[in-house]
Amino acid sequence: MRRVWTCSGLRWSGDGPVLVWGGGRTSPLVPGRRIAFGVVDGGVRTCVGARGNACPVRATVSPRGTGARCEECARLDRAHSVAADTLADDPRPYRVYLAWFGPGLVKVGITRVERGSTRLLEQGAVTFSWLGQGPLMAARRAEELLRAALGVPDRIPYADKRAVRAVLPGAGERVAEIRELHGRAGDLDGWPESLRRAPFEPVDHTDLFGLAGLPPARGVVRELAAGGSAGGELCAAAGPDLHLLTGRGVVVLDTRLMTGWDLTGVGGGDVDQDSGVTFPVRELPATDTGVQDSLF
Repeated sequence: MRRVWTCSGLRWSGDGPVLVWGGGRTSPLVPGRRIAFGVVDGGVRTCVGARGNACPVRATVSPRGTGARCEECARLDRAHSVAADTLADDPRPYRVYLAWFGPGLVKVGITRVERGSTRLLEQGAVTFSWLGQGPLMAARRAEELLRAALGVPDRIPYADKRAVRAVLPGAGERVAEIRELHGRAGDLDGWPESLRRAPFEPVDHTDLFGLAGLPPARGVVRELAAGGSAGGELCAAAGPDLHLLTGRGVVVLDTRLMTGWDLTGVGGGDVDQDSGVTFPVRELPATDTGVQDSLF
């Protein structure tokens, strides 16, 4: 009988990405590695709970959602969330950053100082630079200043990020856009006095993500399903996404869709590339260079 593991999602560090499983076991994700797993027959996706606590009713959740939480657990998870603006009195210091995902795709955001650049890796930022550091509300005001004065958004859809990964420009062009915005931001009036400015020091994740020479995606996993499987060679990992080389070409899998499922190994970890992914996949035209929806 095959052993079953519950997926807790993908975790990033400066050493790269790992898949995390129930009980704390991890699986490093290295470009060139074979990825192979399946959902057990008759399996259902259950709520992952909130803030480290299991869902009290083990509610069944939609296979297409990336949050894997029932309505009540989602509410509890956001009850003390910086992202949801429900934690205005957090005393910890924060950084403001500019993140670049592709031509014309730049966002402003904030992250706790103690997290380092992990938040940028989780979002799939190809290049980024810090703007400043200070208290939470000062960081929030700086974020709003850039949105209002320069039109820099605080969110970039994942579909847009995925659509350009195979056609990224060279290092100079990747840096140029945030360099220009960093300079314009520094010239703005109205910066919070308690926010200490940071010099322009770009950090590039192209090599860490494995994006150099990445083939264009031909499909994107829409959802996982009982009895289905996925197998292929890992080409790249960026944010929550895995780009898998299969018999049908590169298929993108959003690992957030894996959480809440009981998964098992397939074929001893050696899945035939011709079978590739049997989960529902949204096919992309051969002339399309990117991905238009969420994945694996």
